[in-house]
Amino acid sequence: MLLLLSFALVLLLAVLLSGLAHRTVLSTAVVFLIAGFLLGDGMTGVLDLAPDDEIVVTLAELALFSVLFTDGMRVGLRDLTSAWRLPGRALALGLPLTLLITALAAHYVAGLDWTESLLLGAVLAPTDPVFAAALVGNEKVPGRLRHLLNVESGVNDGLALPFVIVLLAVASGSEDLHIGLLALELGLGLVIGVGIPYLALRLEDLRVFAASTAYEPLNAVAIGLTVLAVAEVTHANLFLAAFAAGVTVATRGHSQKETFEEFGELVAELLKLGALLVFGALITPTLLAEVPWTGWVFALVALFVARPVALAVSFRGSRLGPREQLAAAWFGPKGFASVVYGLLVLSSGITEAGTVFDLVAITVVLSILLHSSTDVVVARWFDETDETPTWRGFGRRSRSDP
Repeated sequence: MLLLLSFALVLLLAVLLSGLAHRTVLSTAVVFLIAGFLLGDGMTGVLDLAPDDEIVVTLAELALFSVLFTDGMRVGLRDLTSAWRLPGRALALGLPLTLLITALAAHYVAGLDWTESLLLGAVLAPTDPVFAAALVGNEKVPGRLRHLLNVESGVNDGLALPFVIVLLAVASGSEDLHIGLLALELGLGLVIGVGIPYLALRLEDLRVFAASTAYEPLNAVAIGLTVLAVAEVTHANLFLAAFAAGVTVATRGHSQKETFEEFGELVAELLKLGALLVFGALITPTLLAEVPWTGWVFALVALFVARPVALAVSFRGSRLGPREQLAAAWFGPKGFASVVYGLLVLSSGITEAGTVFDLVAITVVLSILLHSSTDVVVARWFDETDETPTWRGFGRRSRSDP
């Protein structure tokens, strides 16, 4: 009950400050993160939470699921297939390079063994569009850049998960890596994410069924909850199922997408802010003090070097302009996926589990503070320029923006 009361009061404060946040670099995400830190066990002790508490893991998973589901709804299958070149570069080349560069920093700077270093690289490889909301949602930002960041962040969570699970198995000394099982979980997640929404939308097309205006927004809610429940029961890849379900609804159910959009964004926002409050409560002064200076240097390298270098290589020879490349390289924020995967590492019992989680925690905290406070600035950077870059229909003046 204290958690609910704390969330309600911080939410009220955030609403009252939202006008100021919209005009300045103040971020609602930062408000909840700092509030969680102040209310946590290391400060006032109002929220007594541990990383392995069920509420922590469950809330983080629900927040990531809802974010990926709503992200998927922003792009239909047509958008994915018609403008896949740039996201494809970021995923096929940028993601592995980011993982490897982060792993190199973890080994040579933070001093981890190679297995734990690669594991840390996999945990921090995914990006989160939530903390670049002003950029992704601003129509004055080139459409291809918004599309790139949105599609990349929606897909890379699911792509990074197999690496995390395999490397966890190696770190724990397991001889059986269960590659076949991992492939089954990924495939099952895709089947569930596409199949359930498709069948549900087909049922609504039948003459015997018709959703009233008041209940129409709940159709997508019912679809999302069904996908979530079935994926949990079958042990399918939850996050790939979420994104695939969102894409399917956007592709097959245009009216359902429109009626759910505003309501769905609010639900995802509430879950996201709740997860940030809980995550902030886990970041205690003791944790921050125990991280050596090399850990902080690692976090800076992970944010300022790994992704920029990886994307510079990935986009070499592309038609993406310098301004767009800089924005894409900078906005690789670490968010819910890294938090969830970090919690998986912490509960795994491997020797360096605590160290890996601490490095994940400080990197995510720095990322939230930096990225959520600079999205408005960079969005205005595009707003102030006279450049109107276009690429295959994706530009500021194009009607085909995703």
